[in-house]
Amino acid sequence: MASRTSSRSLSSASLGASRDRLPTPAPPDPFAAEKEQKTSQITAACDARDLATVVELAASAHGLVSDHLRRTAWPLLLGCDEPLPSDSWKELPAHRDEGQVALDVNRAFVYYPIESDRQLDARKEELSSVIVEVLRRHPTLNYFQGYHDIVQVFLLALGAHNAPPAVARLSLLRIRDFMLPSLDPAISHLYLLPPIIQSADPSLHSHLPMVQPFFALGATITLFAHVVQEYGDIARLFDFFLASDAVIPVYFFAAVIISRRDELLDIEKDDVDIFHAVLGKLPQPFDLELLVQQTRQMYARHPPSSLKGWAWWSVSSLSVLKATRTPFDVAKTTLPEGEALFQKQAIEMQRKQAMQSAVKRAKHVRAQLWHYRRSGLYGLAIMVGVYALWIGRNGGMIPRFMNIRTLGDSFRRVLAIFV
Repeated sequence: MASRTSSRSLSSASLGASRDRLPTPAPPDPFAAEKEQKTSQITAACDARDLATVVELAASAHGLVSDHLRRTAWPLLLGCDEPLPSDSWKELPAHRDEGQVALDVNRAFVYYPIESDRQLDARKEELSSVIVEVLRRHPTLNYFQGYHDIVQVFLLALGAHNAPPAVARLSLLRIRDFMLPSLDPAISHLYLLPPIIQSADPSLHSHLPMVQPFFALGATITLFAHVVQEYGDIARLFDFFLASDAVIPVYFFAAVIISRRDELLDIEKDDVDIFHAVLGKLPQPFDLELLVQQTRQMYARHPPSSLKGWAWWSVSSLSVLKATRTPFDVAKTTLPEGEALFQKQAIEMQRKQAMQSAVKRAKHVRAQLWHYRRSGLYGLAIMVGVYALWIGRNGGMIPRFMNIRTLGDSFRRVLAIFV
């Protein structure tokens, strides 16, 4: 993919329709008693700073239940132990991507919350402040379109005051691969998708067309915040992602694909465009809890190290998929250490790109040499003839400054190019 993901576009008519939609009364919750019991467990685990228990509760059914609990649990899952900076971020130099941030924030809060235009304008100001503060405090980070989708969930769950430190740690330690100068590390996540499906459902994998899995980029790079339209669903999904291995969003996308196997098997294998259209959207209805359960089972049965091929082994050891893989890794890693990992990964990425560019140029030169191979031999023969004629005209004597060995070596090197 040559450029970063394009942001969501929405016509003014559809935007107005979404604003006119009135909230409907929620039906009785059949899981109310279960959630009440779980609320007590989450509260106790957070009070005890019991990360292992919070991880399990966040990943299990119903997640962290409410935003009230997320305000404590999400910072714990992200290891937010550093004191809040005392200086004002507004006095820091502007970040190079603030123009794009302004454009994207203006398109934020499309689906939720359902509020007045005045209230939404205030939320957009808060969202802009959170994003710009994180970028100014960590200027090496590169903003990508869709980052605002992620941050708006943190803003709604944690509030404008508590969101920035959590988003900073998320950016450097959980989604660092997406905030590098190139999307190559993010695309390396996508290459895990085909072998995951191959391991979990070989027959479906054999039916899907052999195409690059770029259809999954918009969802995975935004942790599904770009495609999930209900706030309760995306907050629950973030509970699961923050409590899990960093590769889990890719496994979740695989679970979504496998959940549509009957629909996909009905598509002709040659209809690549239809596959792309179907694979790039979430199924409706969207059974989130079932997909979370299936994702956990798939990951347990087919962990990344067991996948066929080289997709997992080609992922950089500096990637979030390996360096800060679990919530426990994240909790013990400081922000300066995250910035150091960022710098090392950026250098490694640049070297890899330079090597790929050199190999590409070498292949191009080799192809040109092959194309001119025969004419090159003719040119060599003409060069030898001209030199022999020059020798003859000079009495068959080689000048004293001419080194026979050097001349022979030169001819052998030239000849080696064309043979």
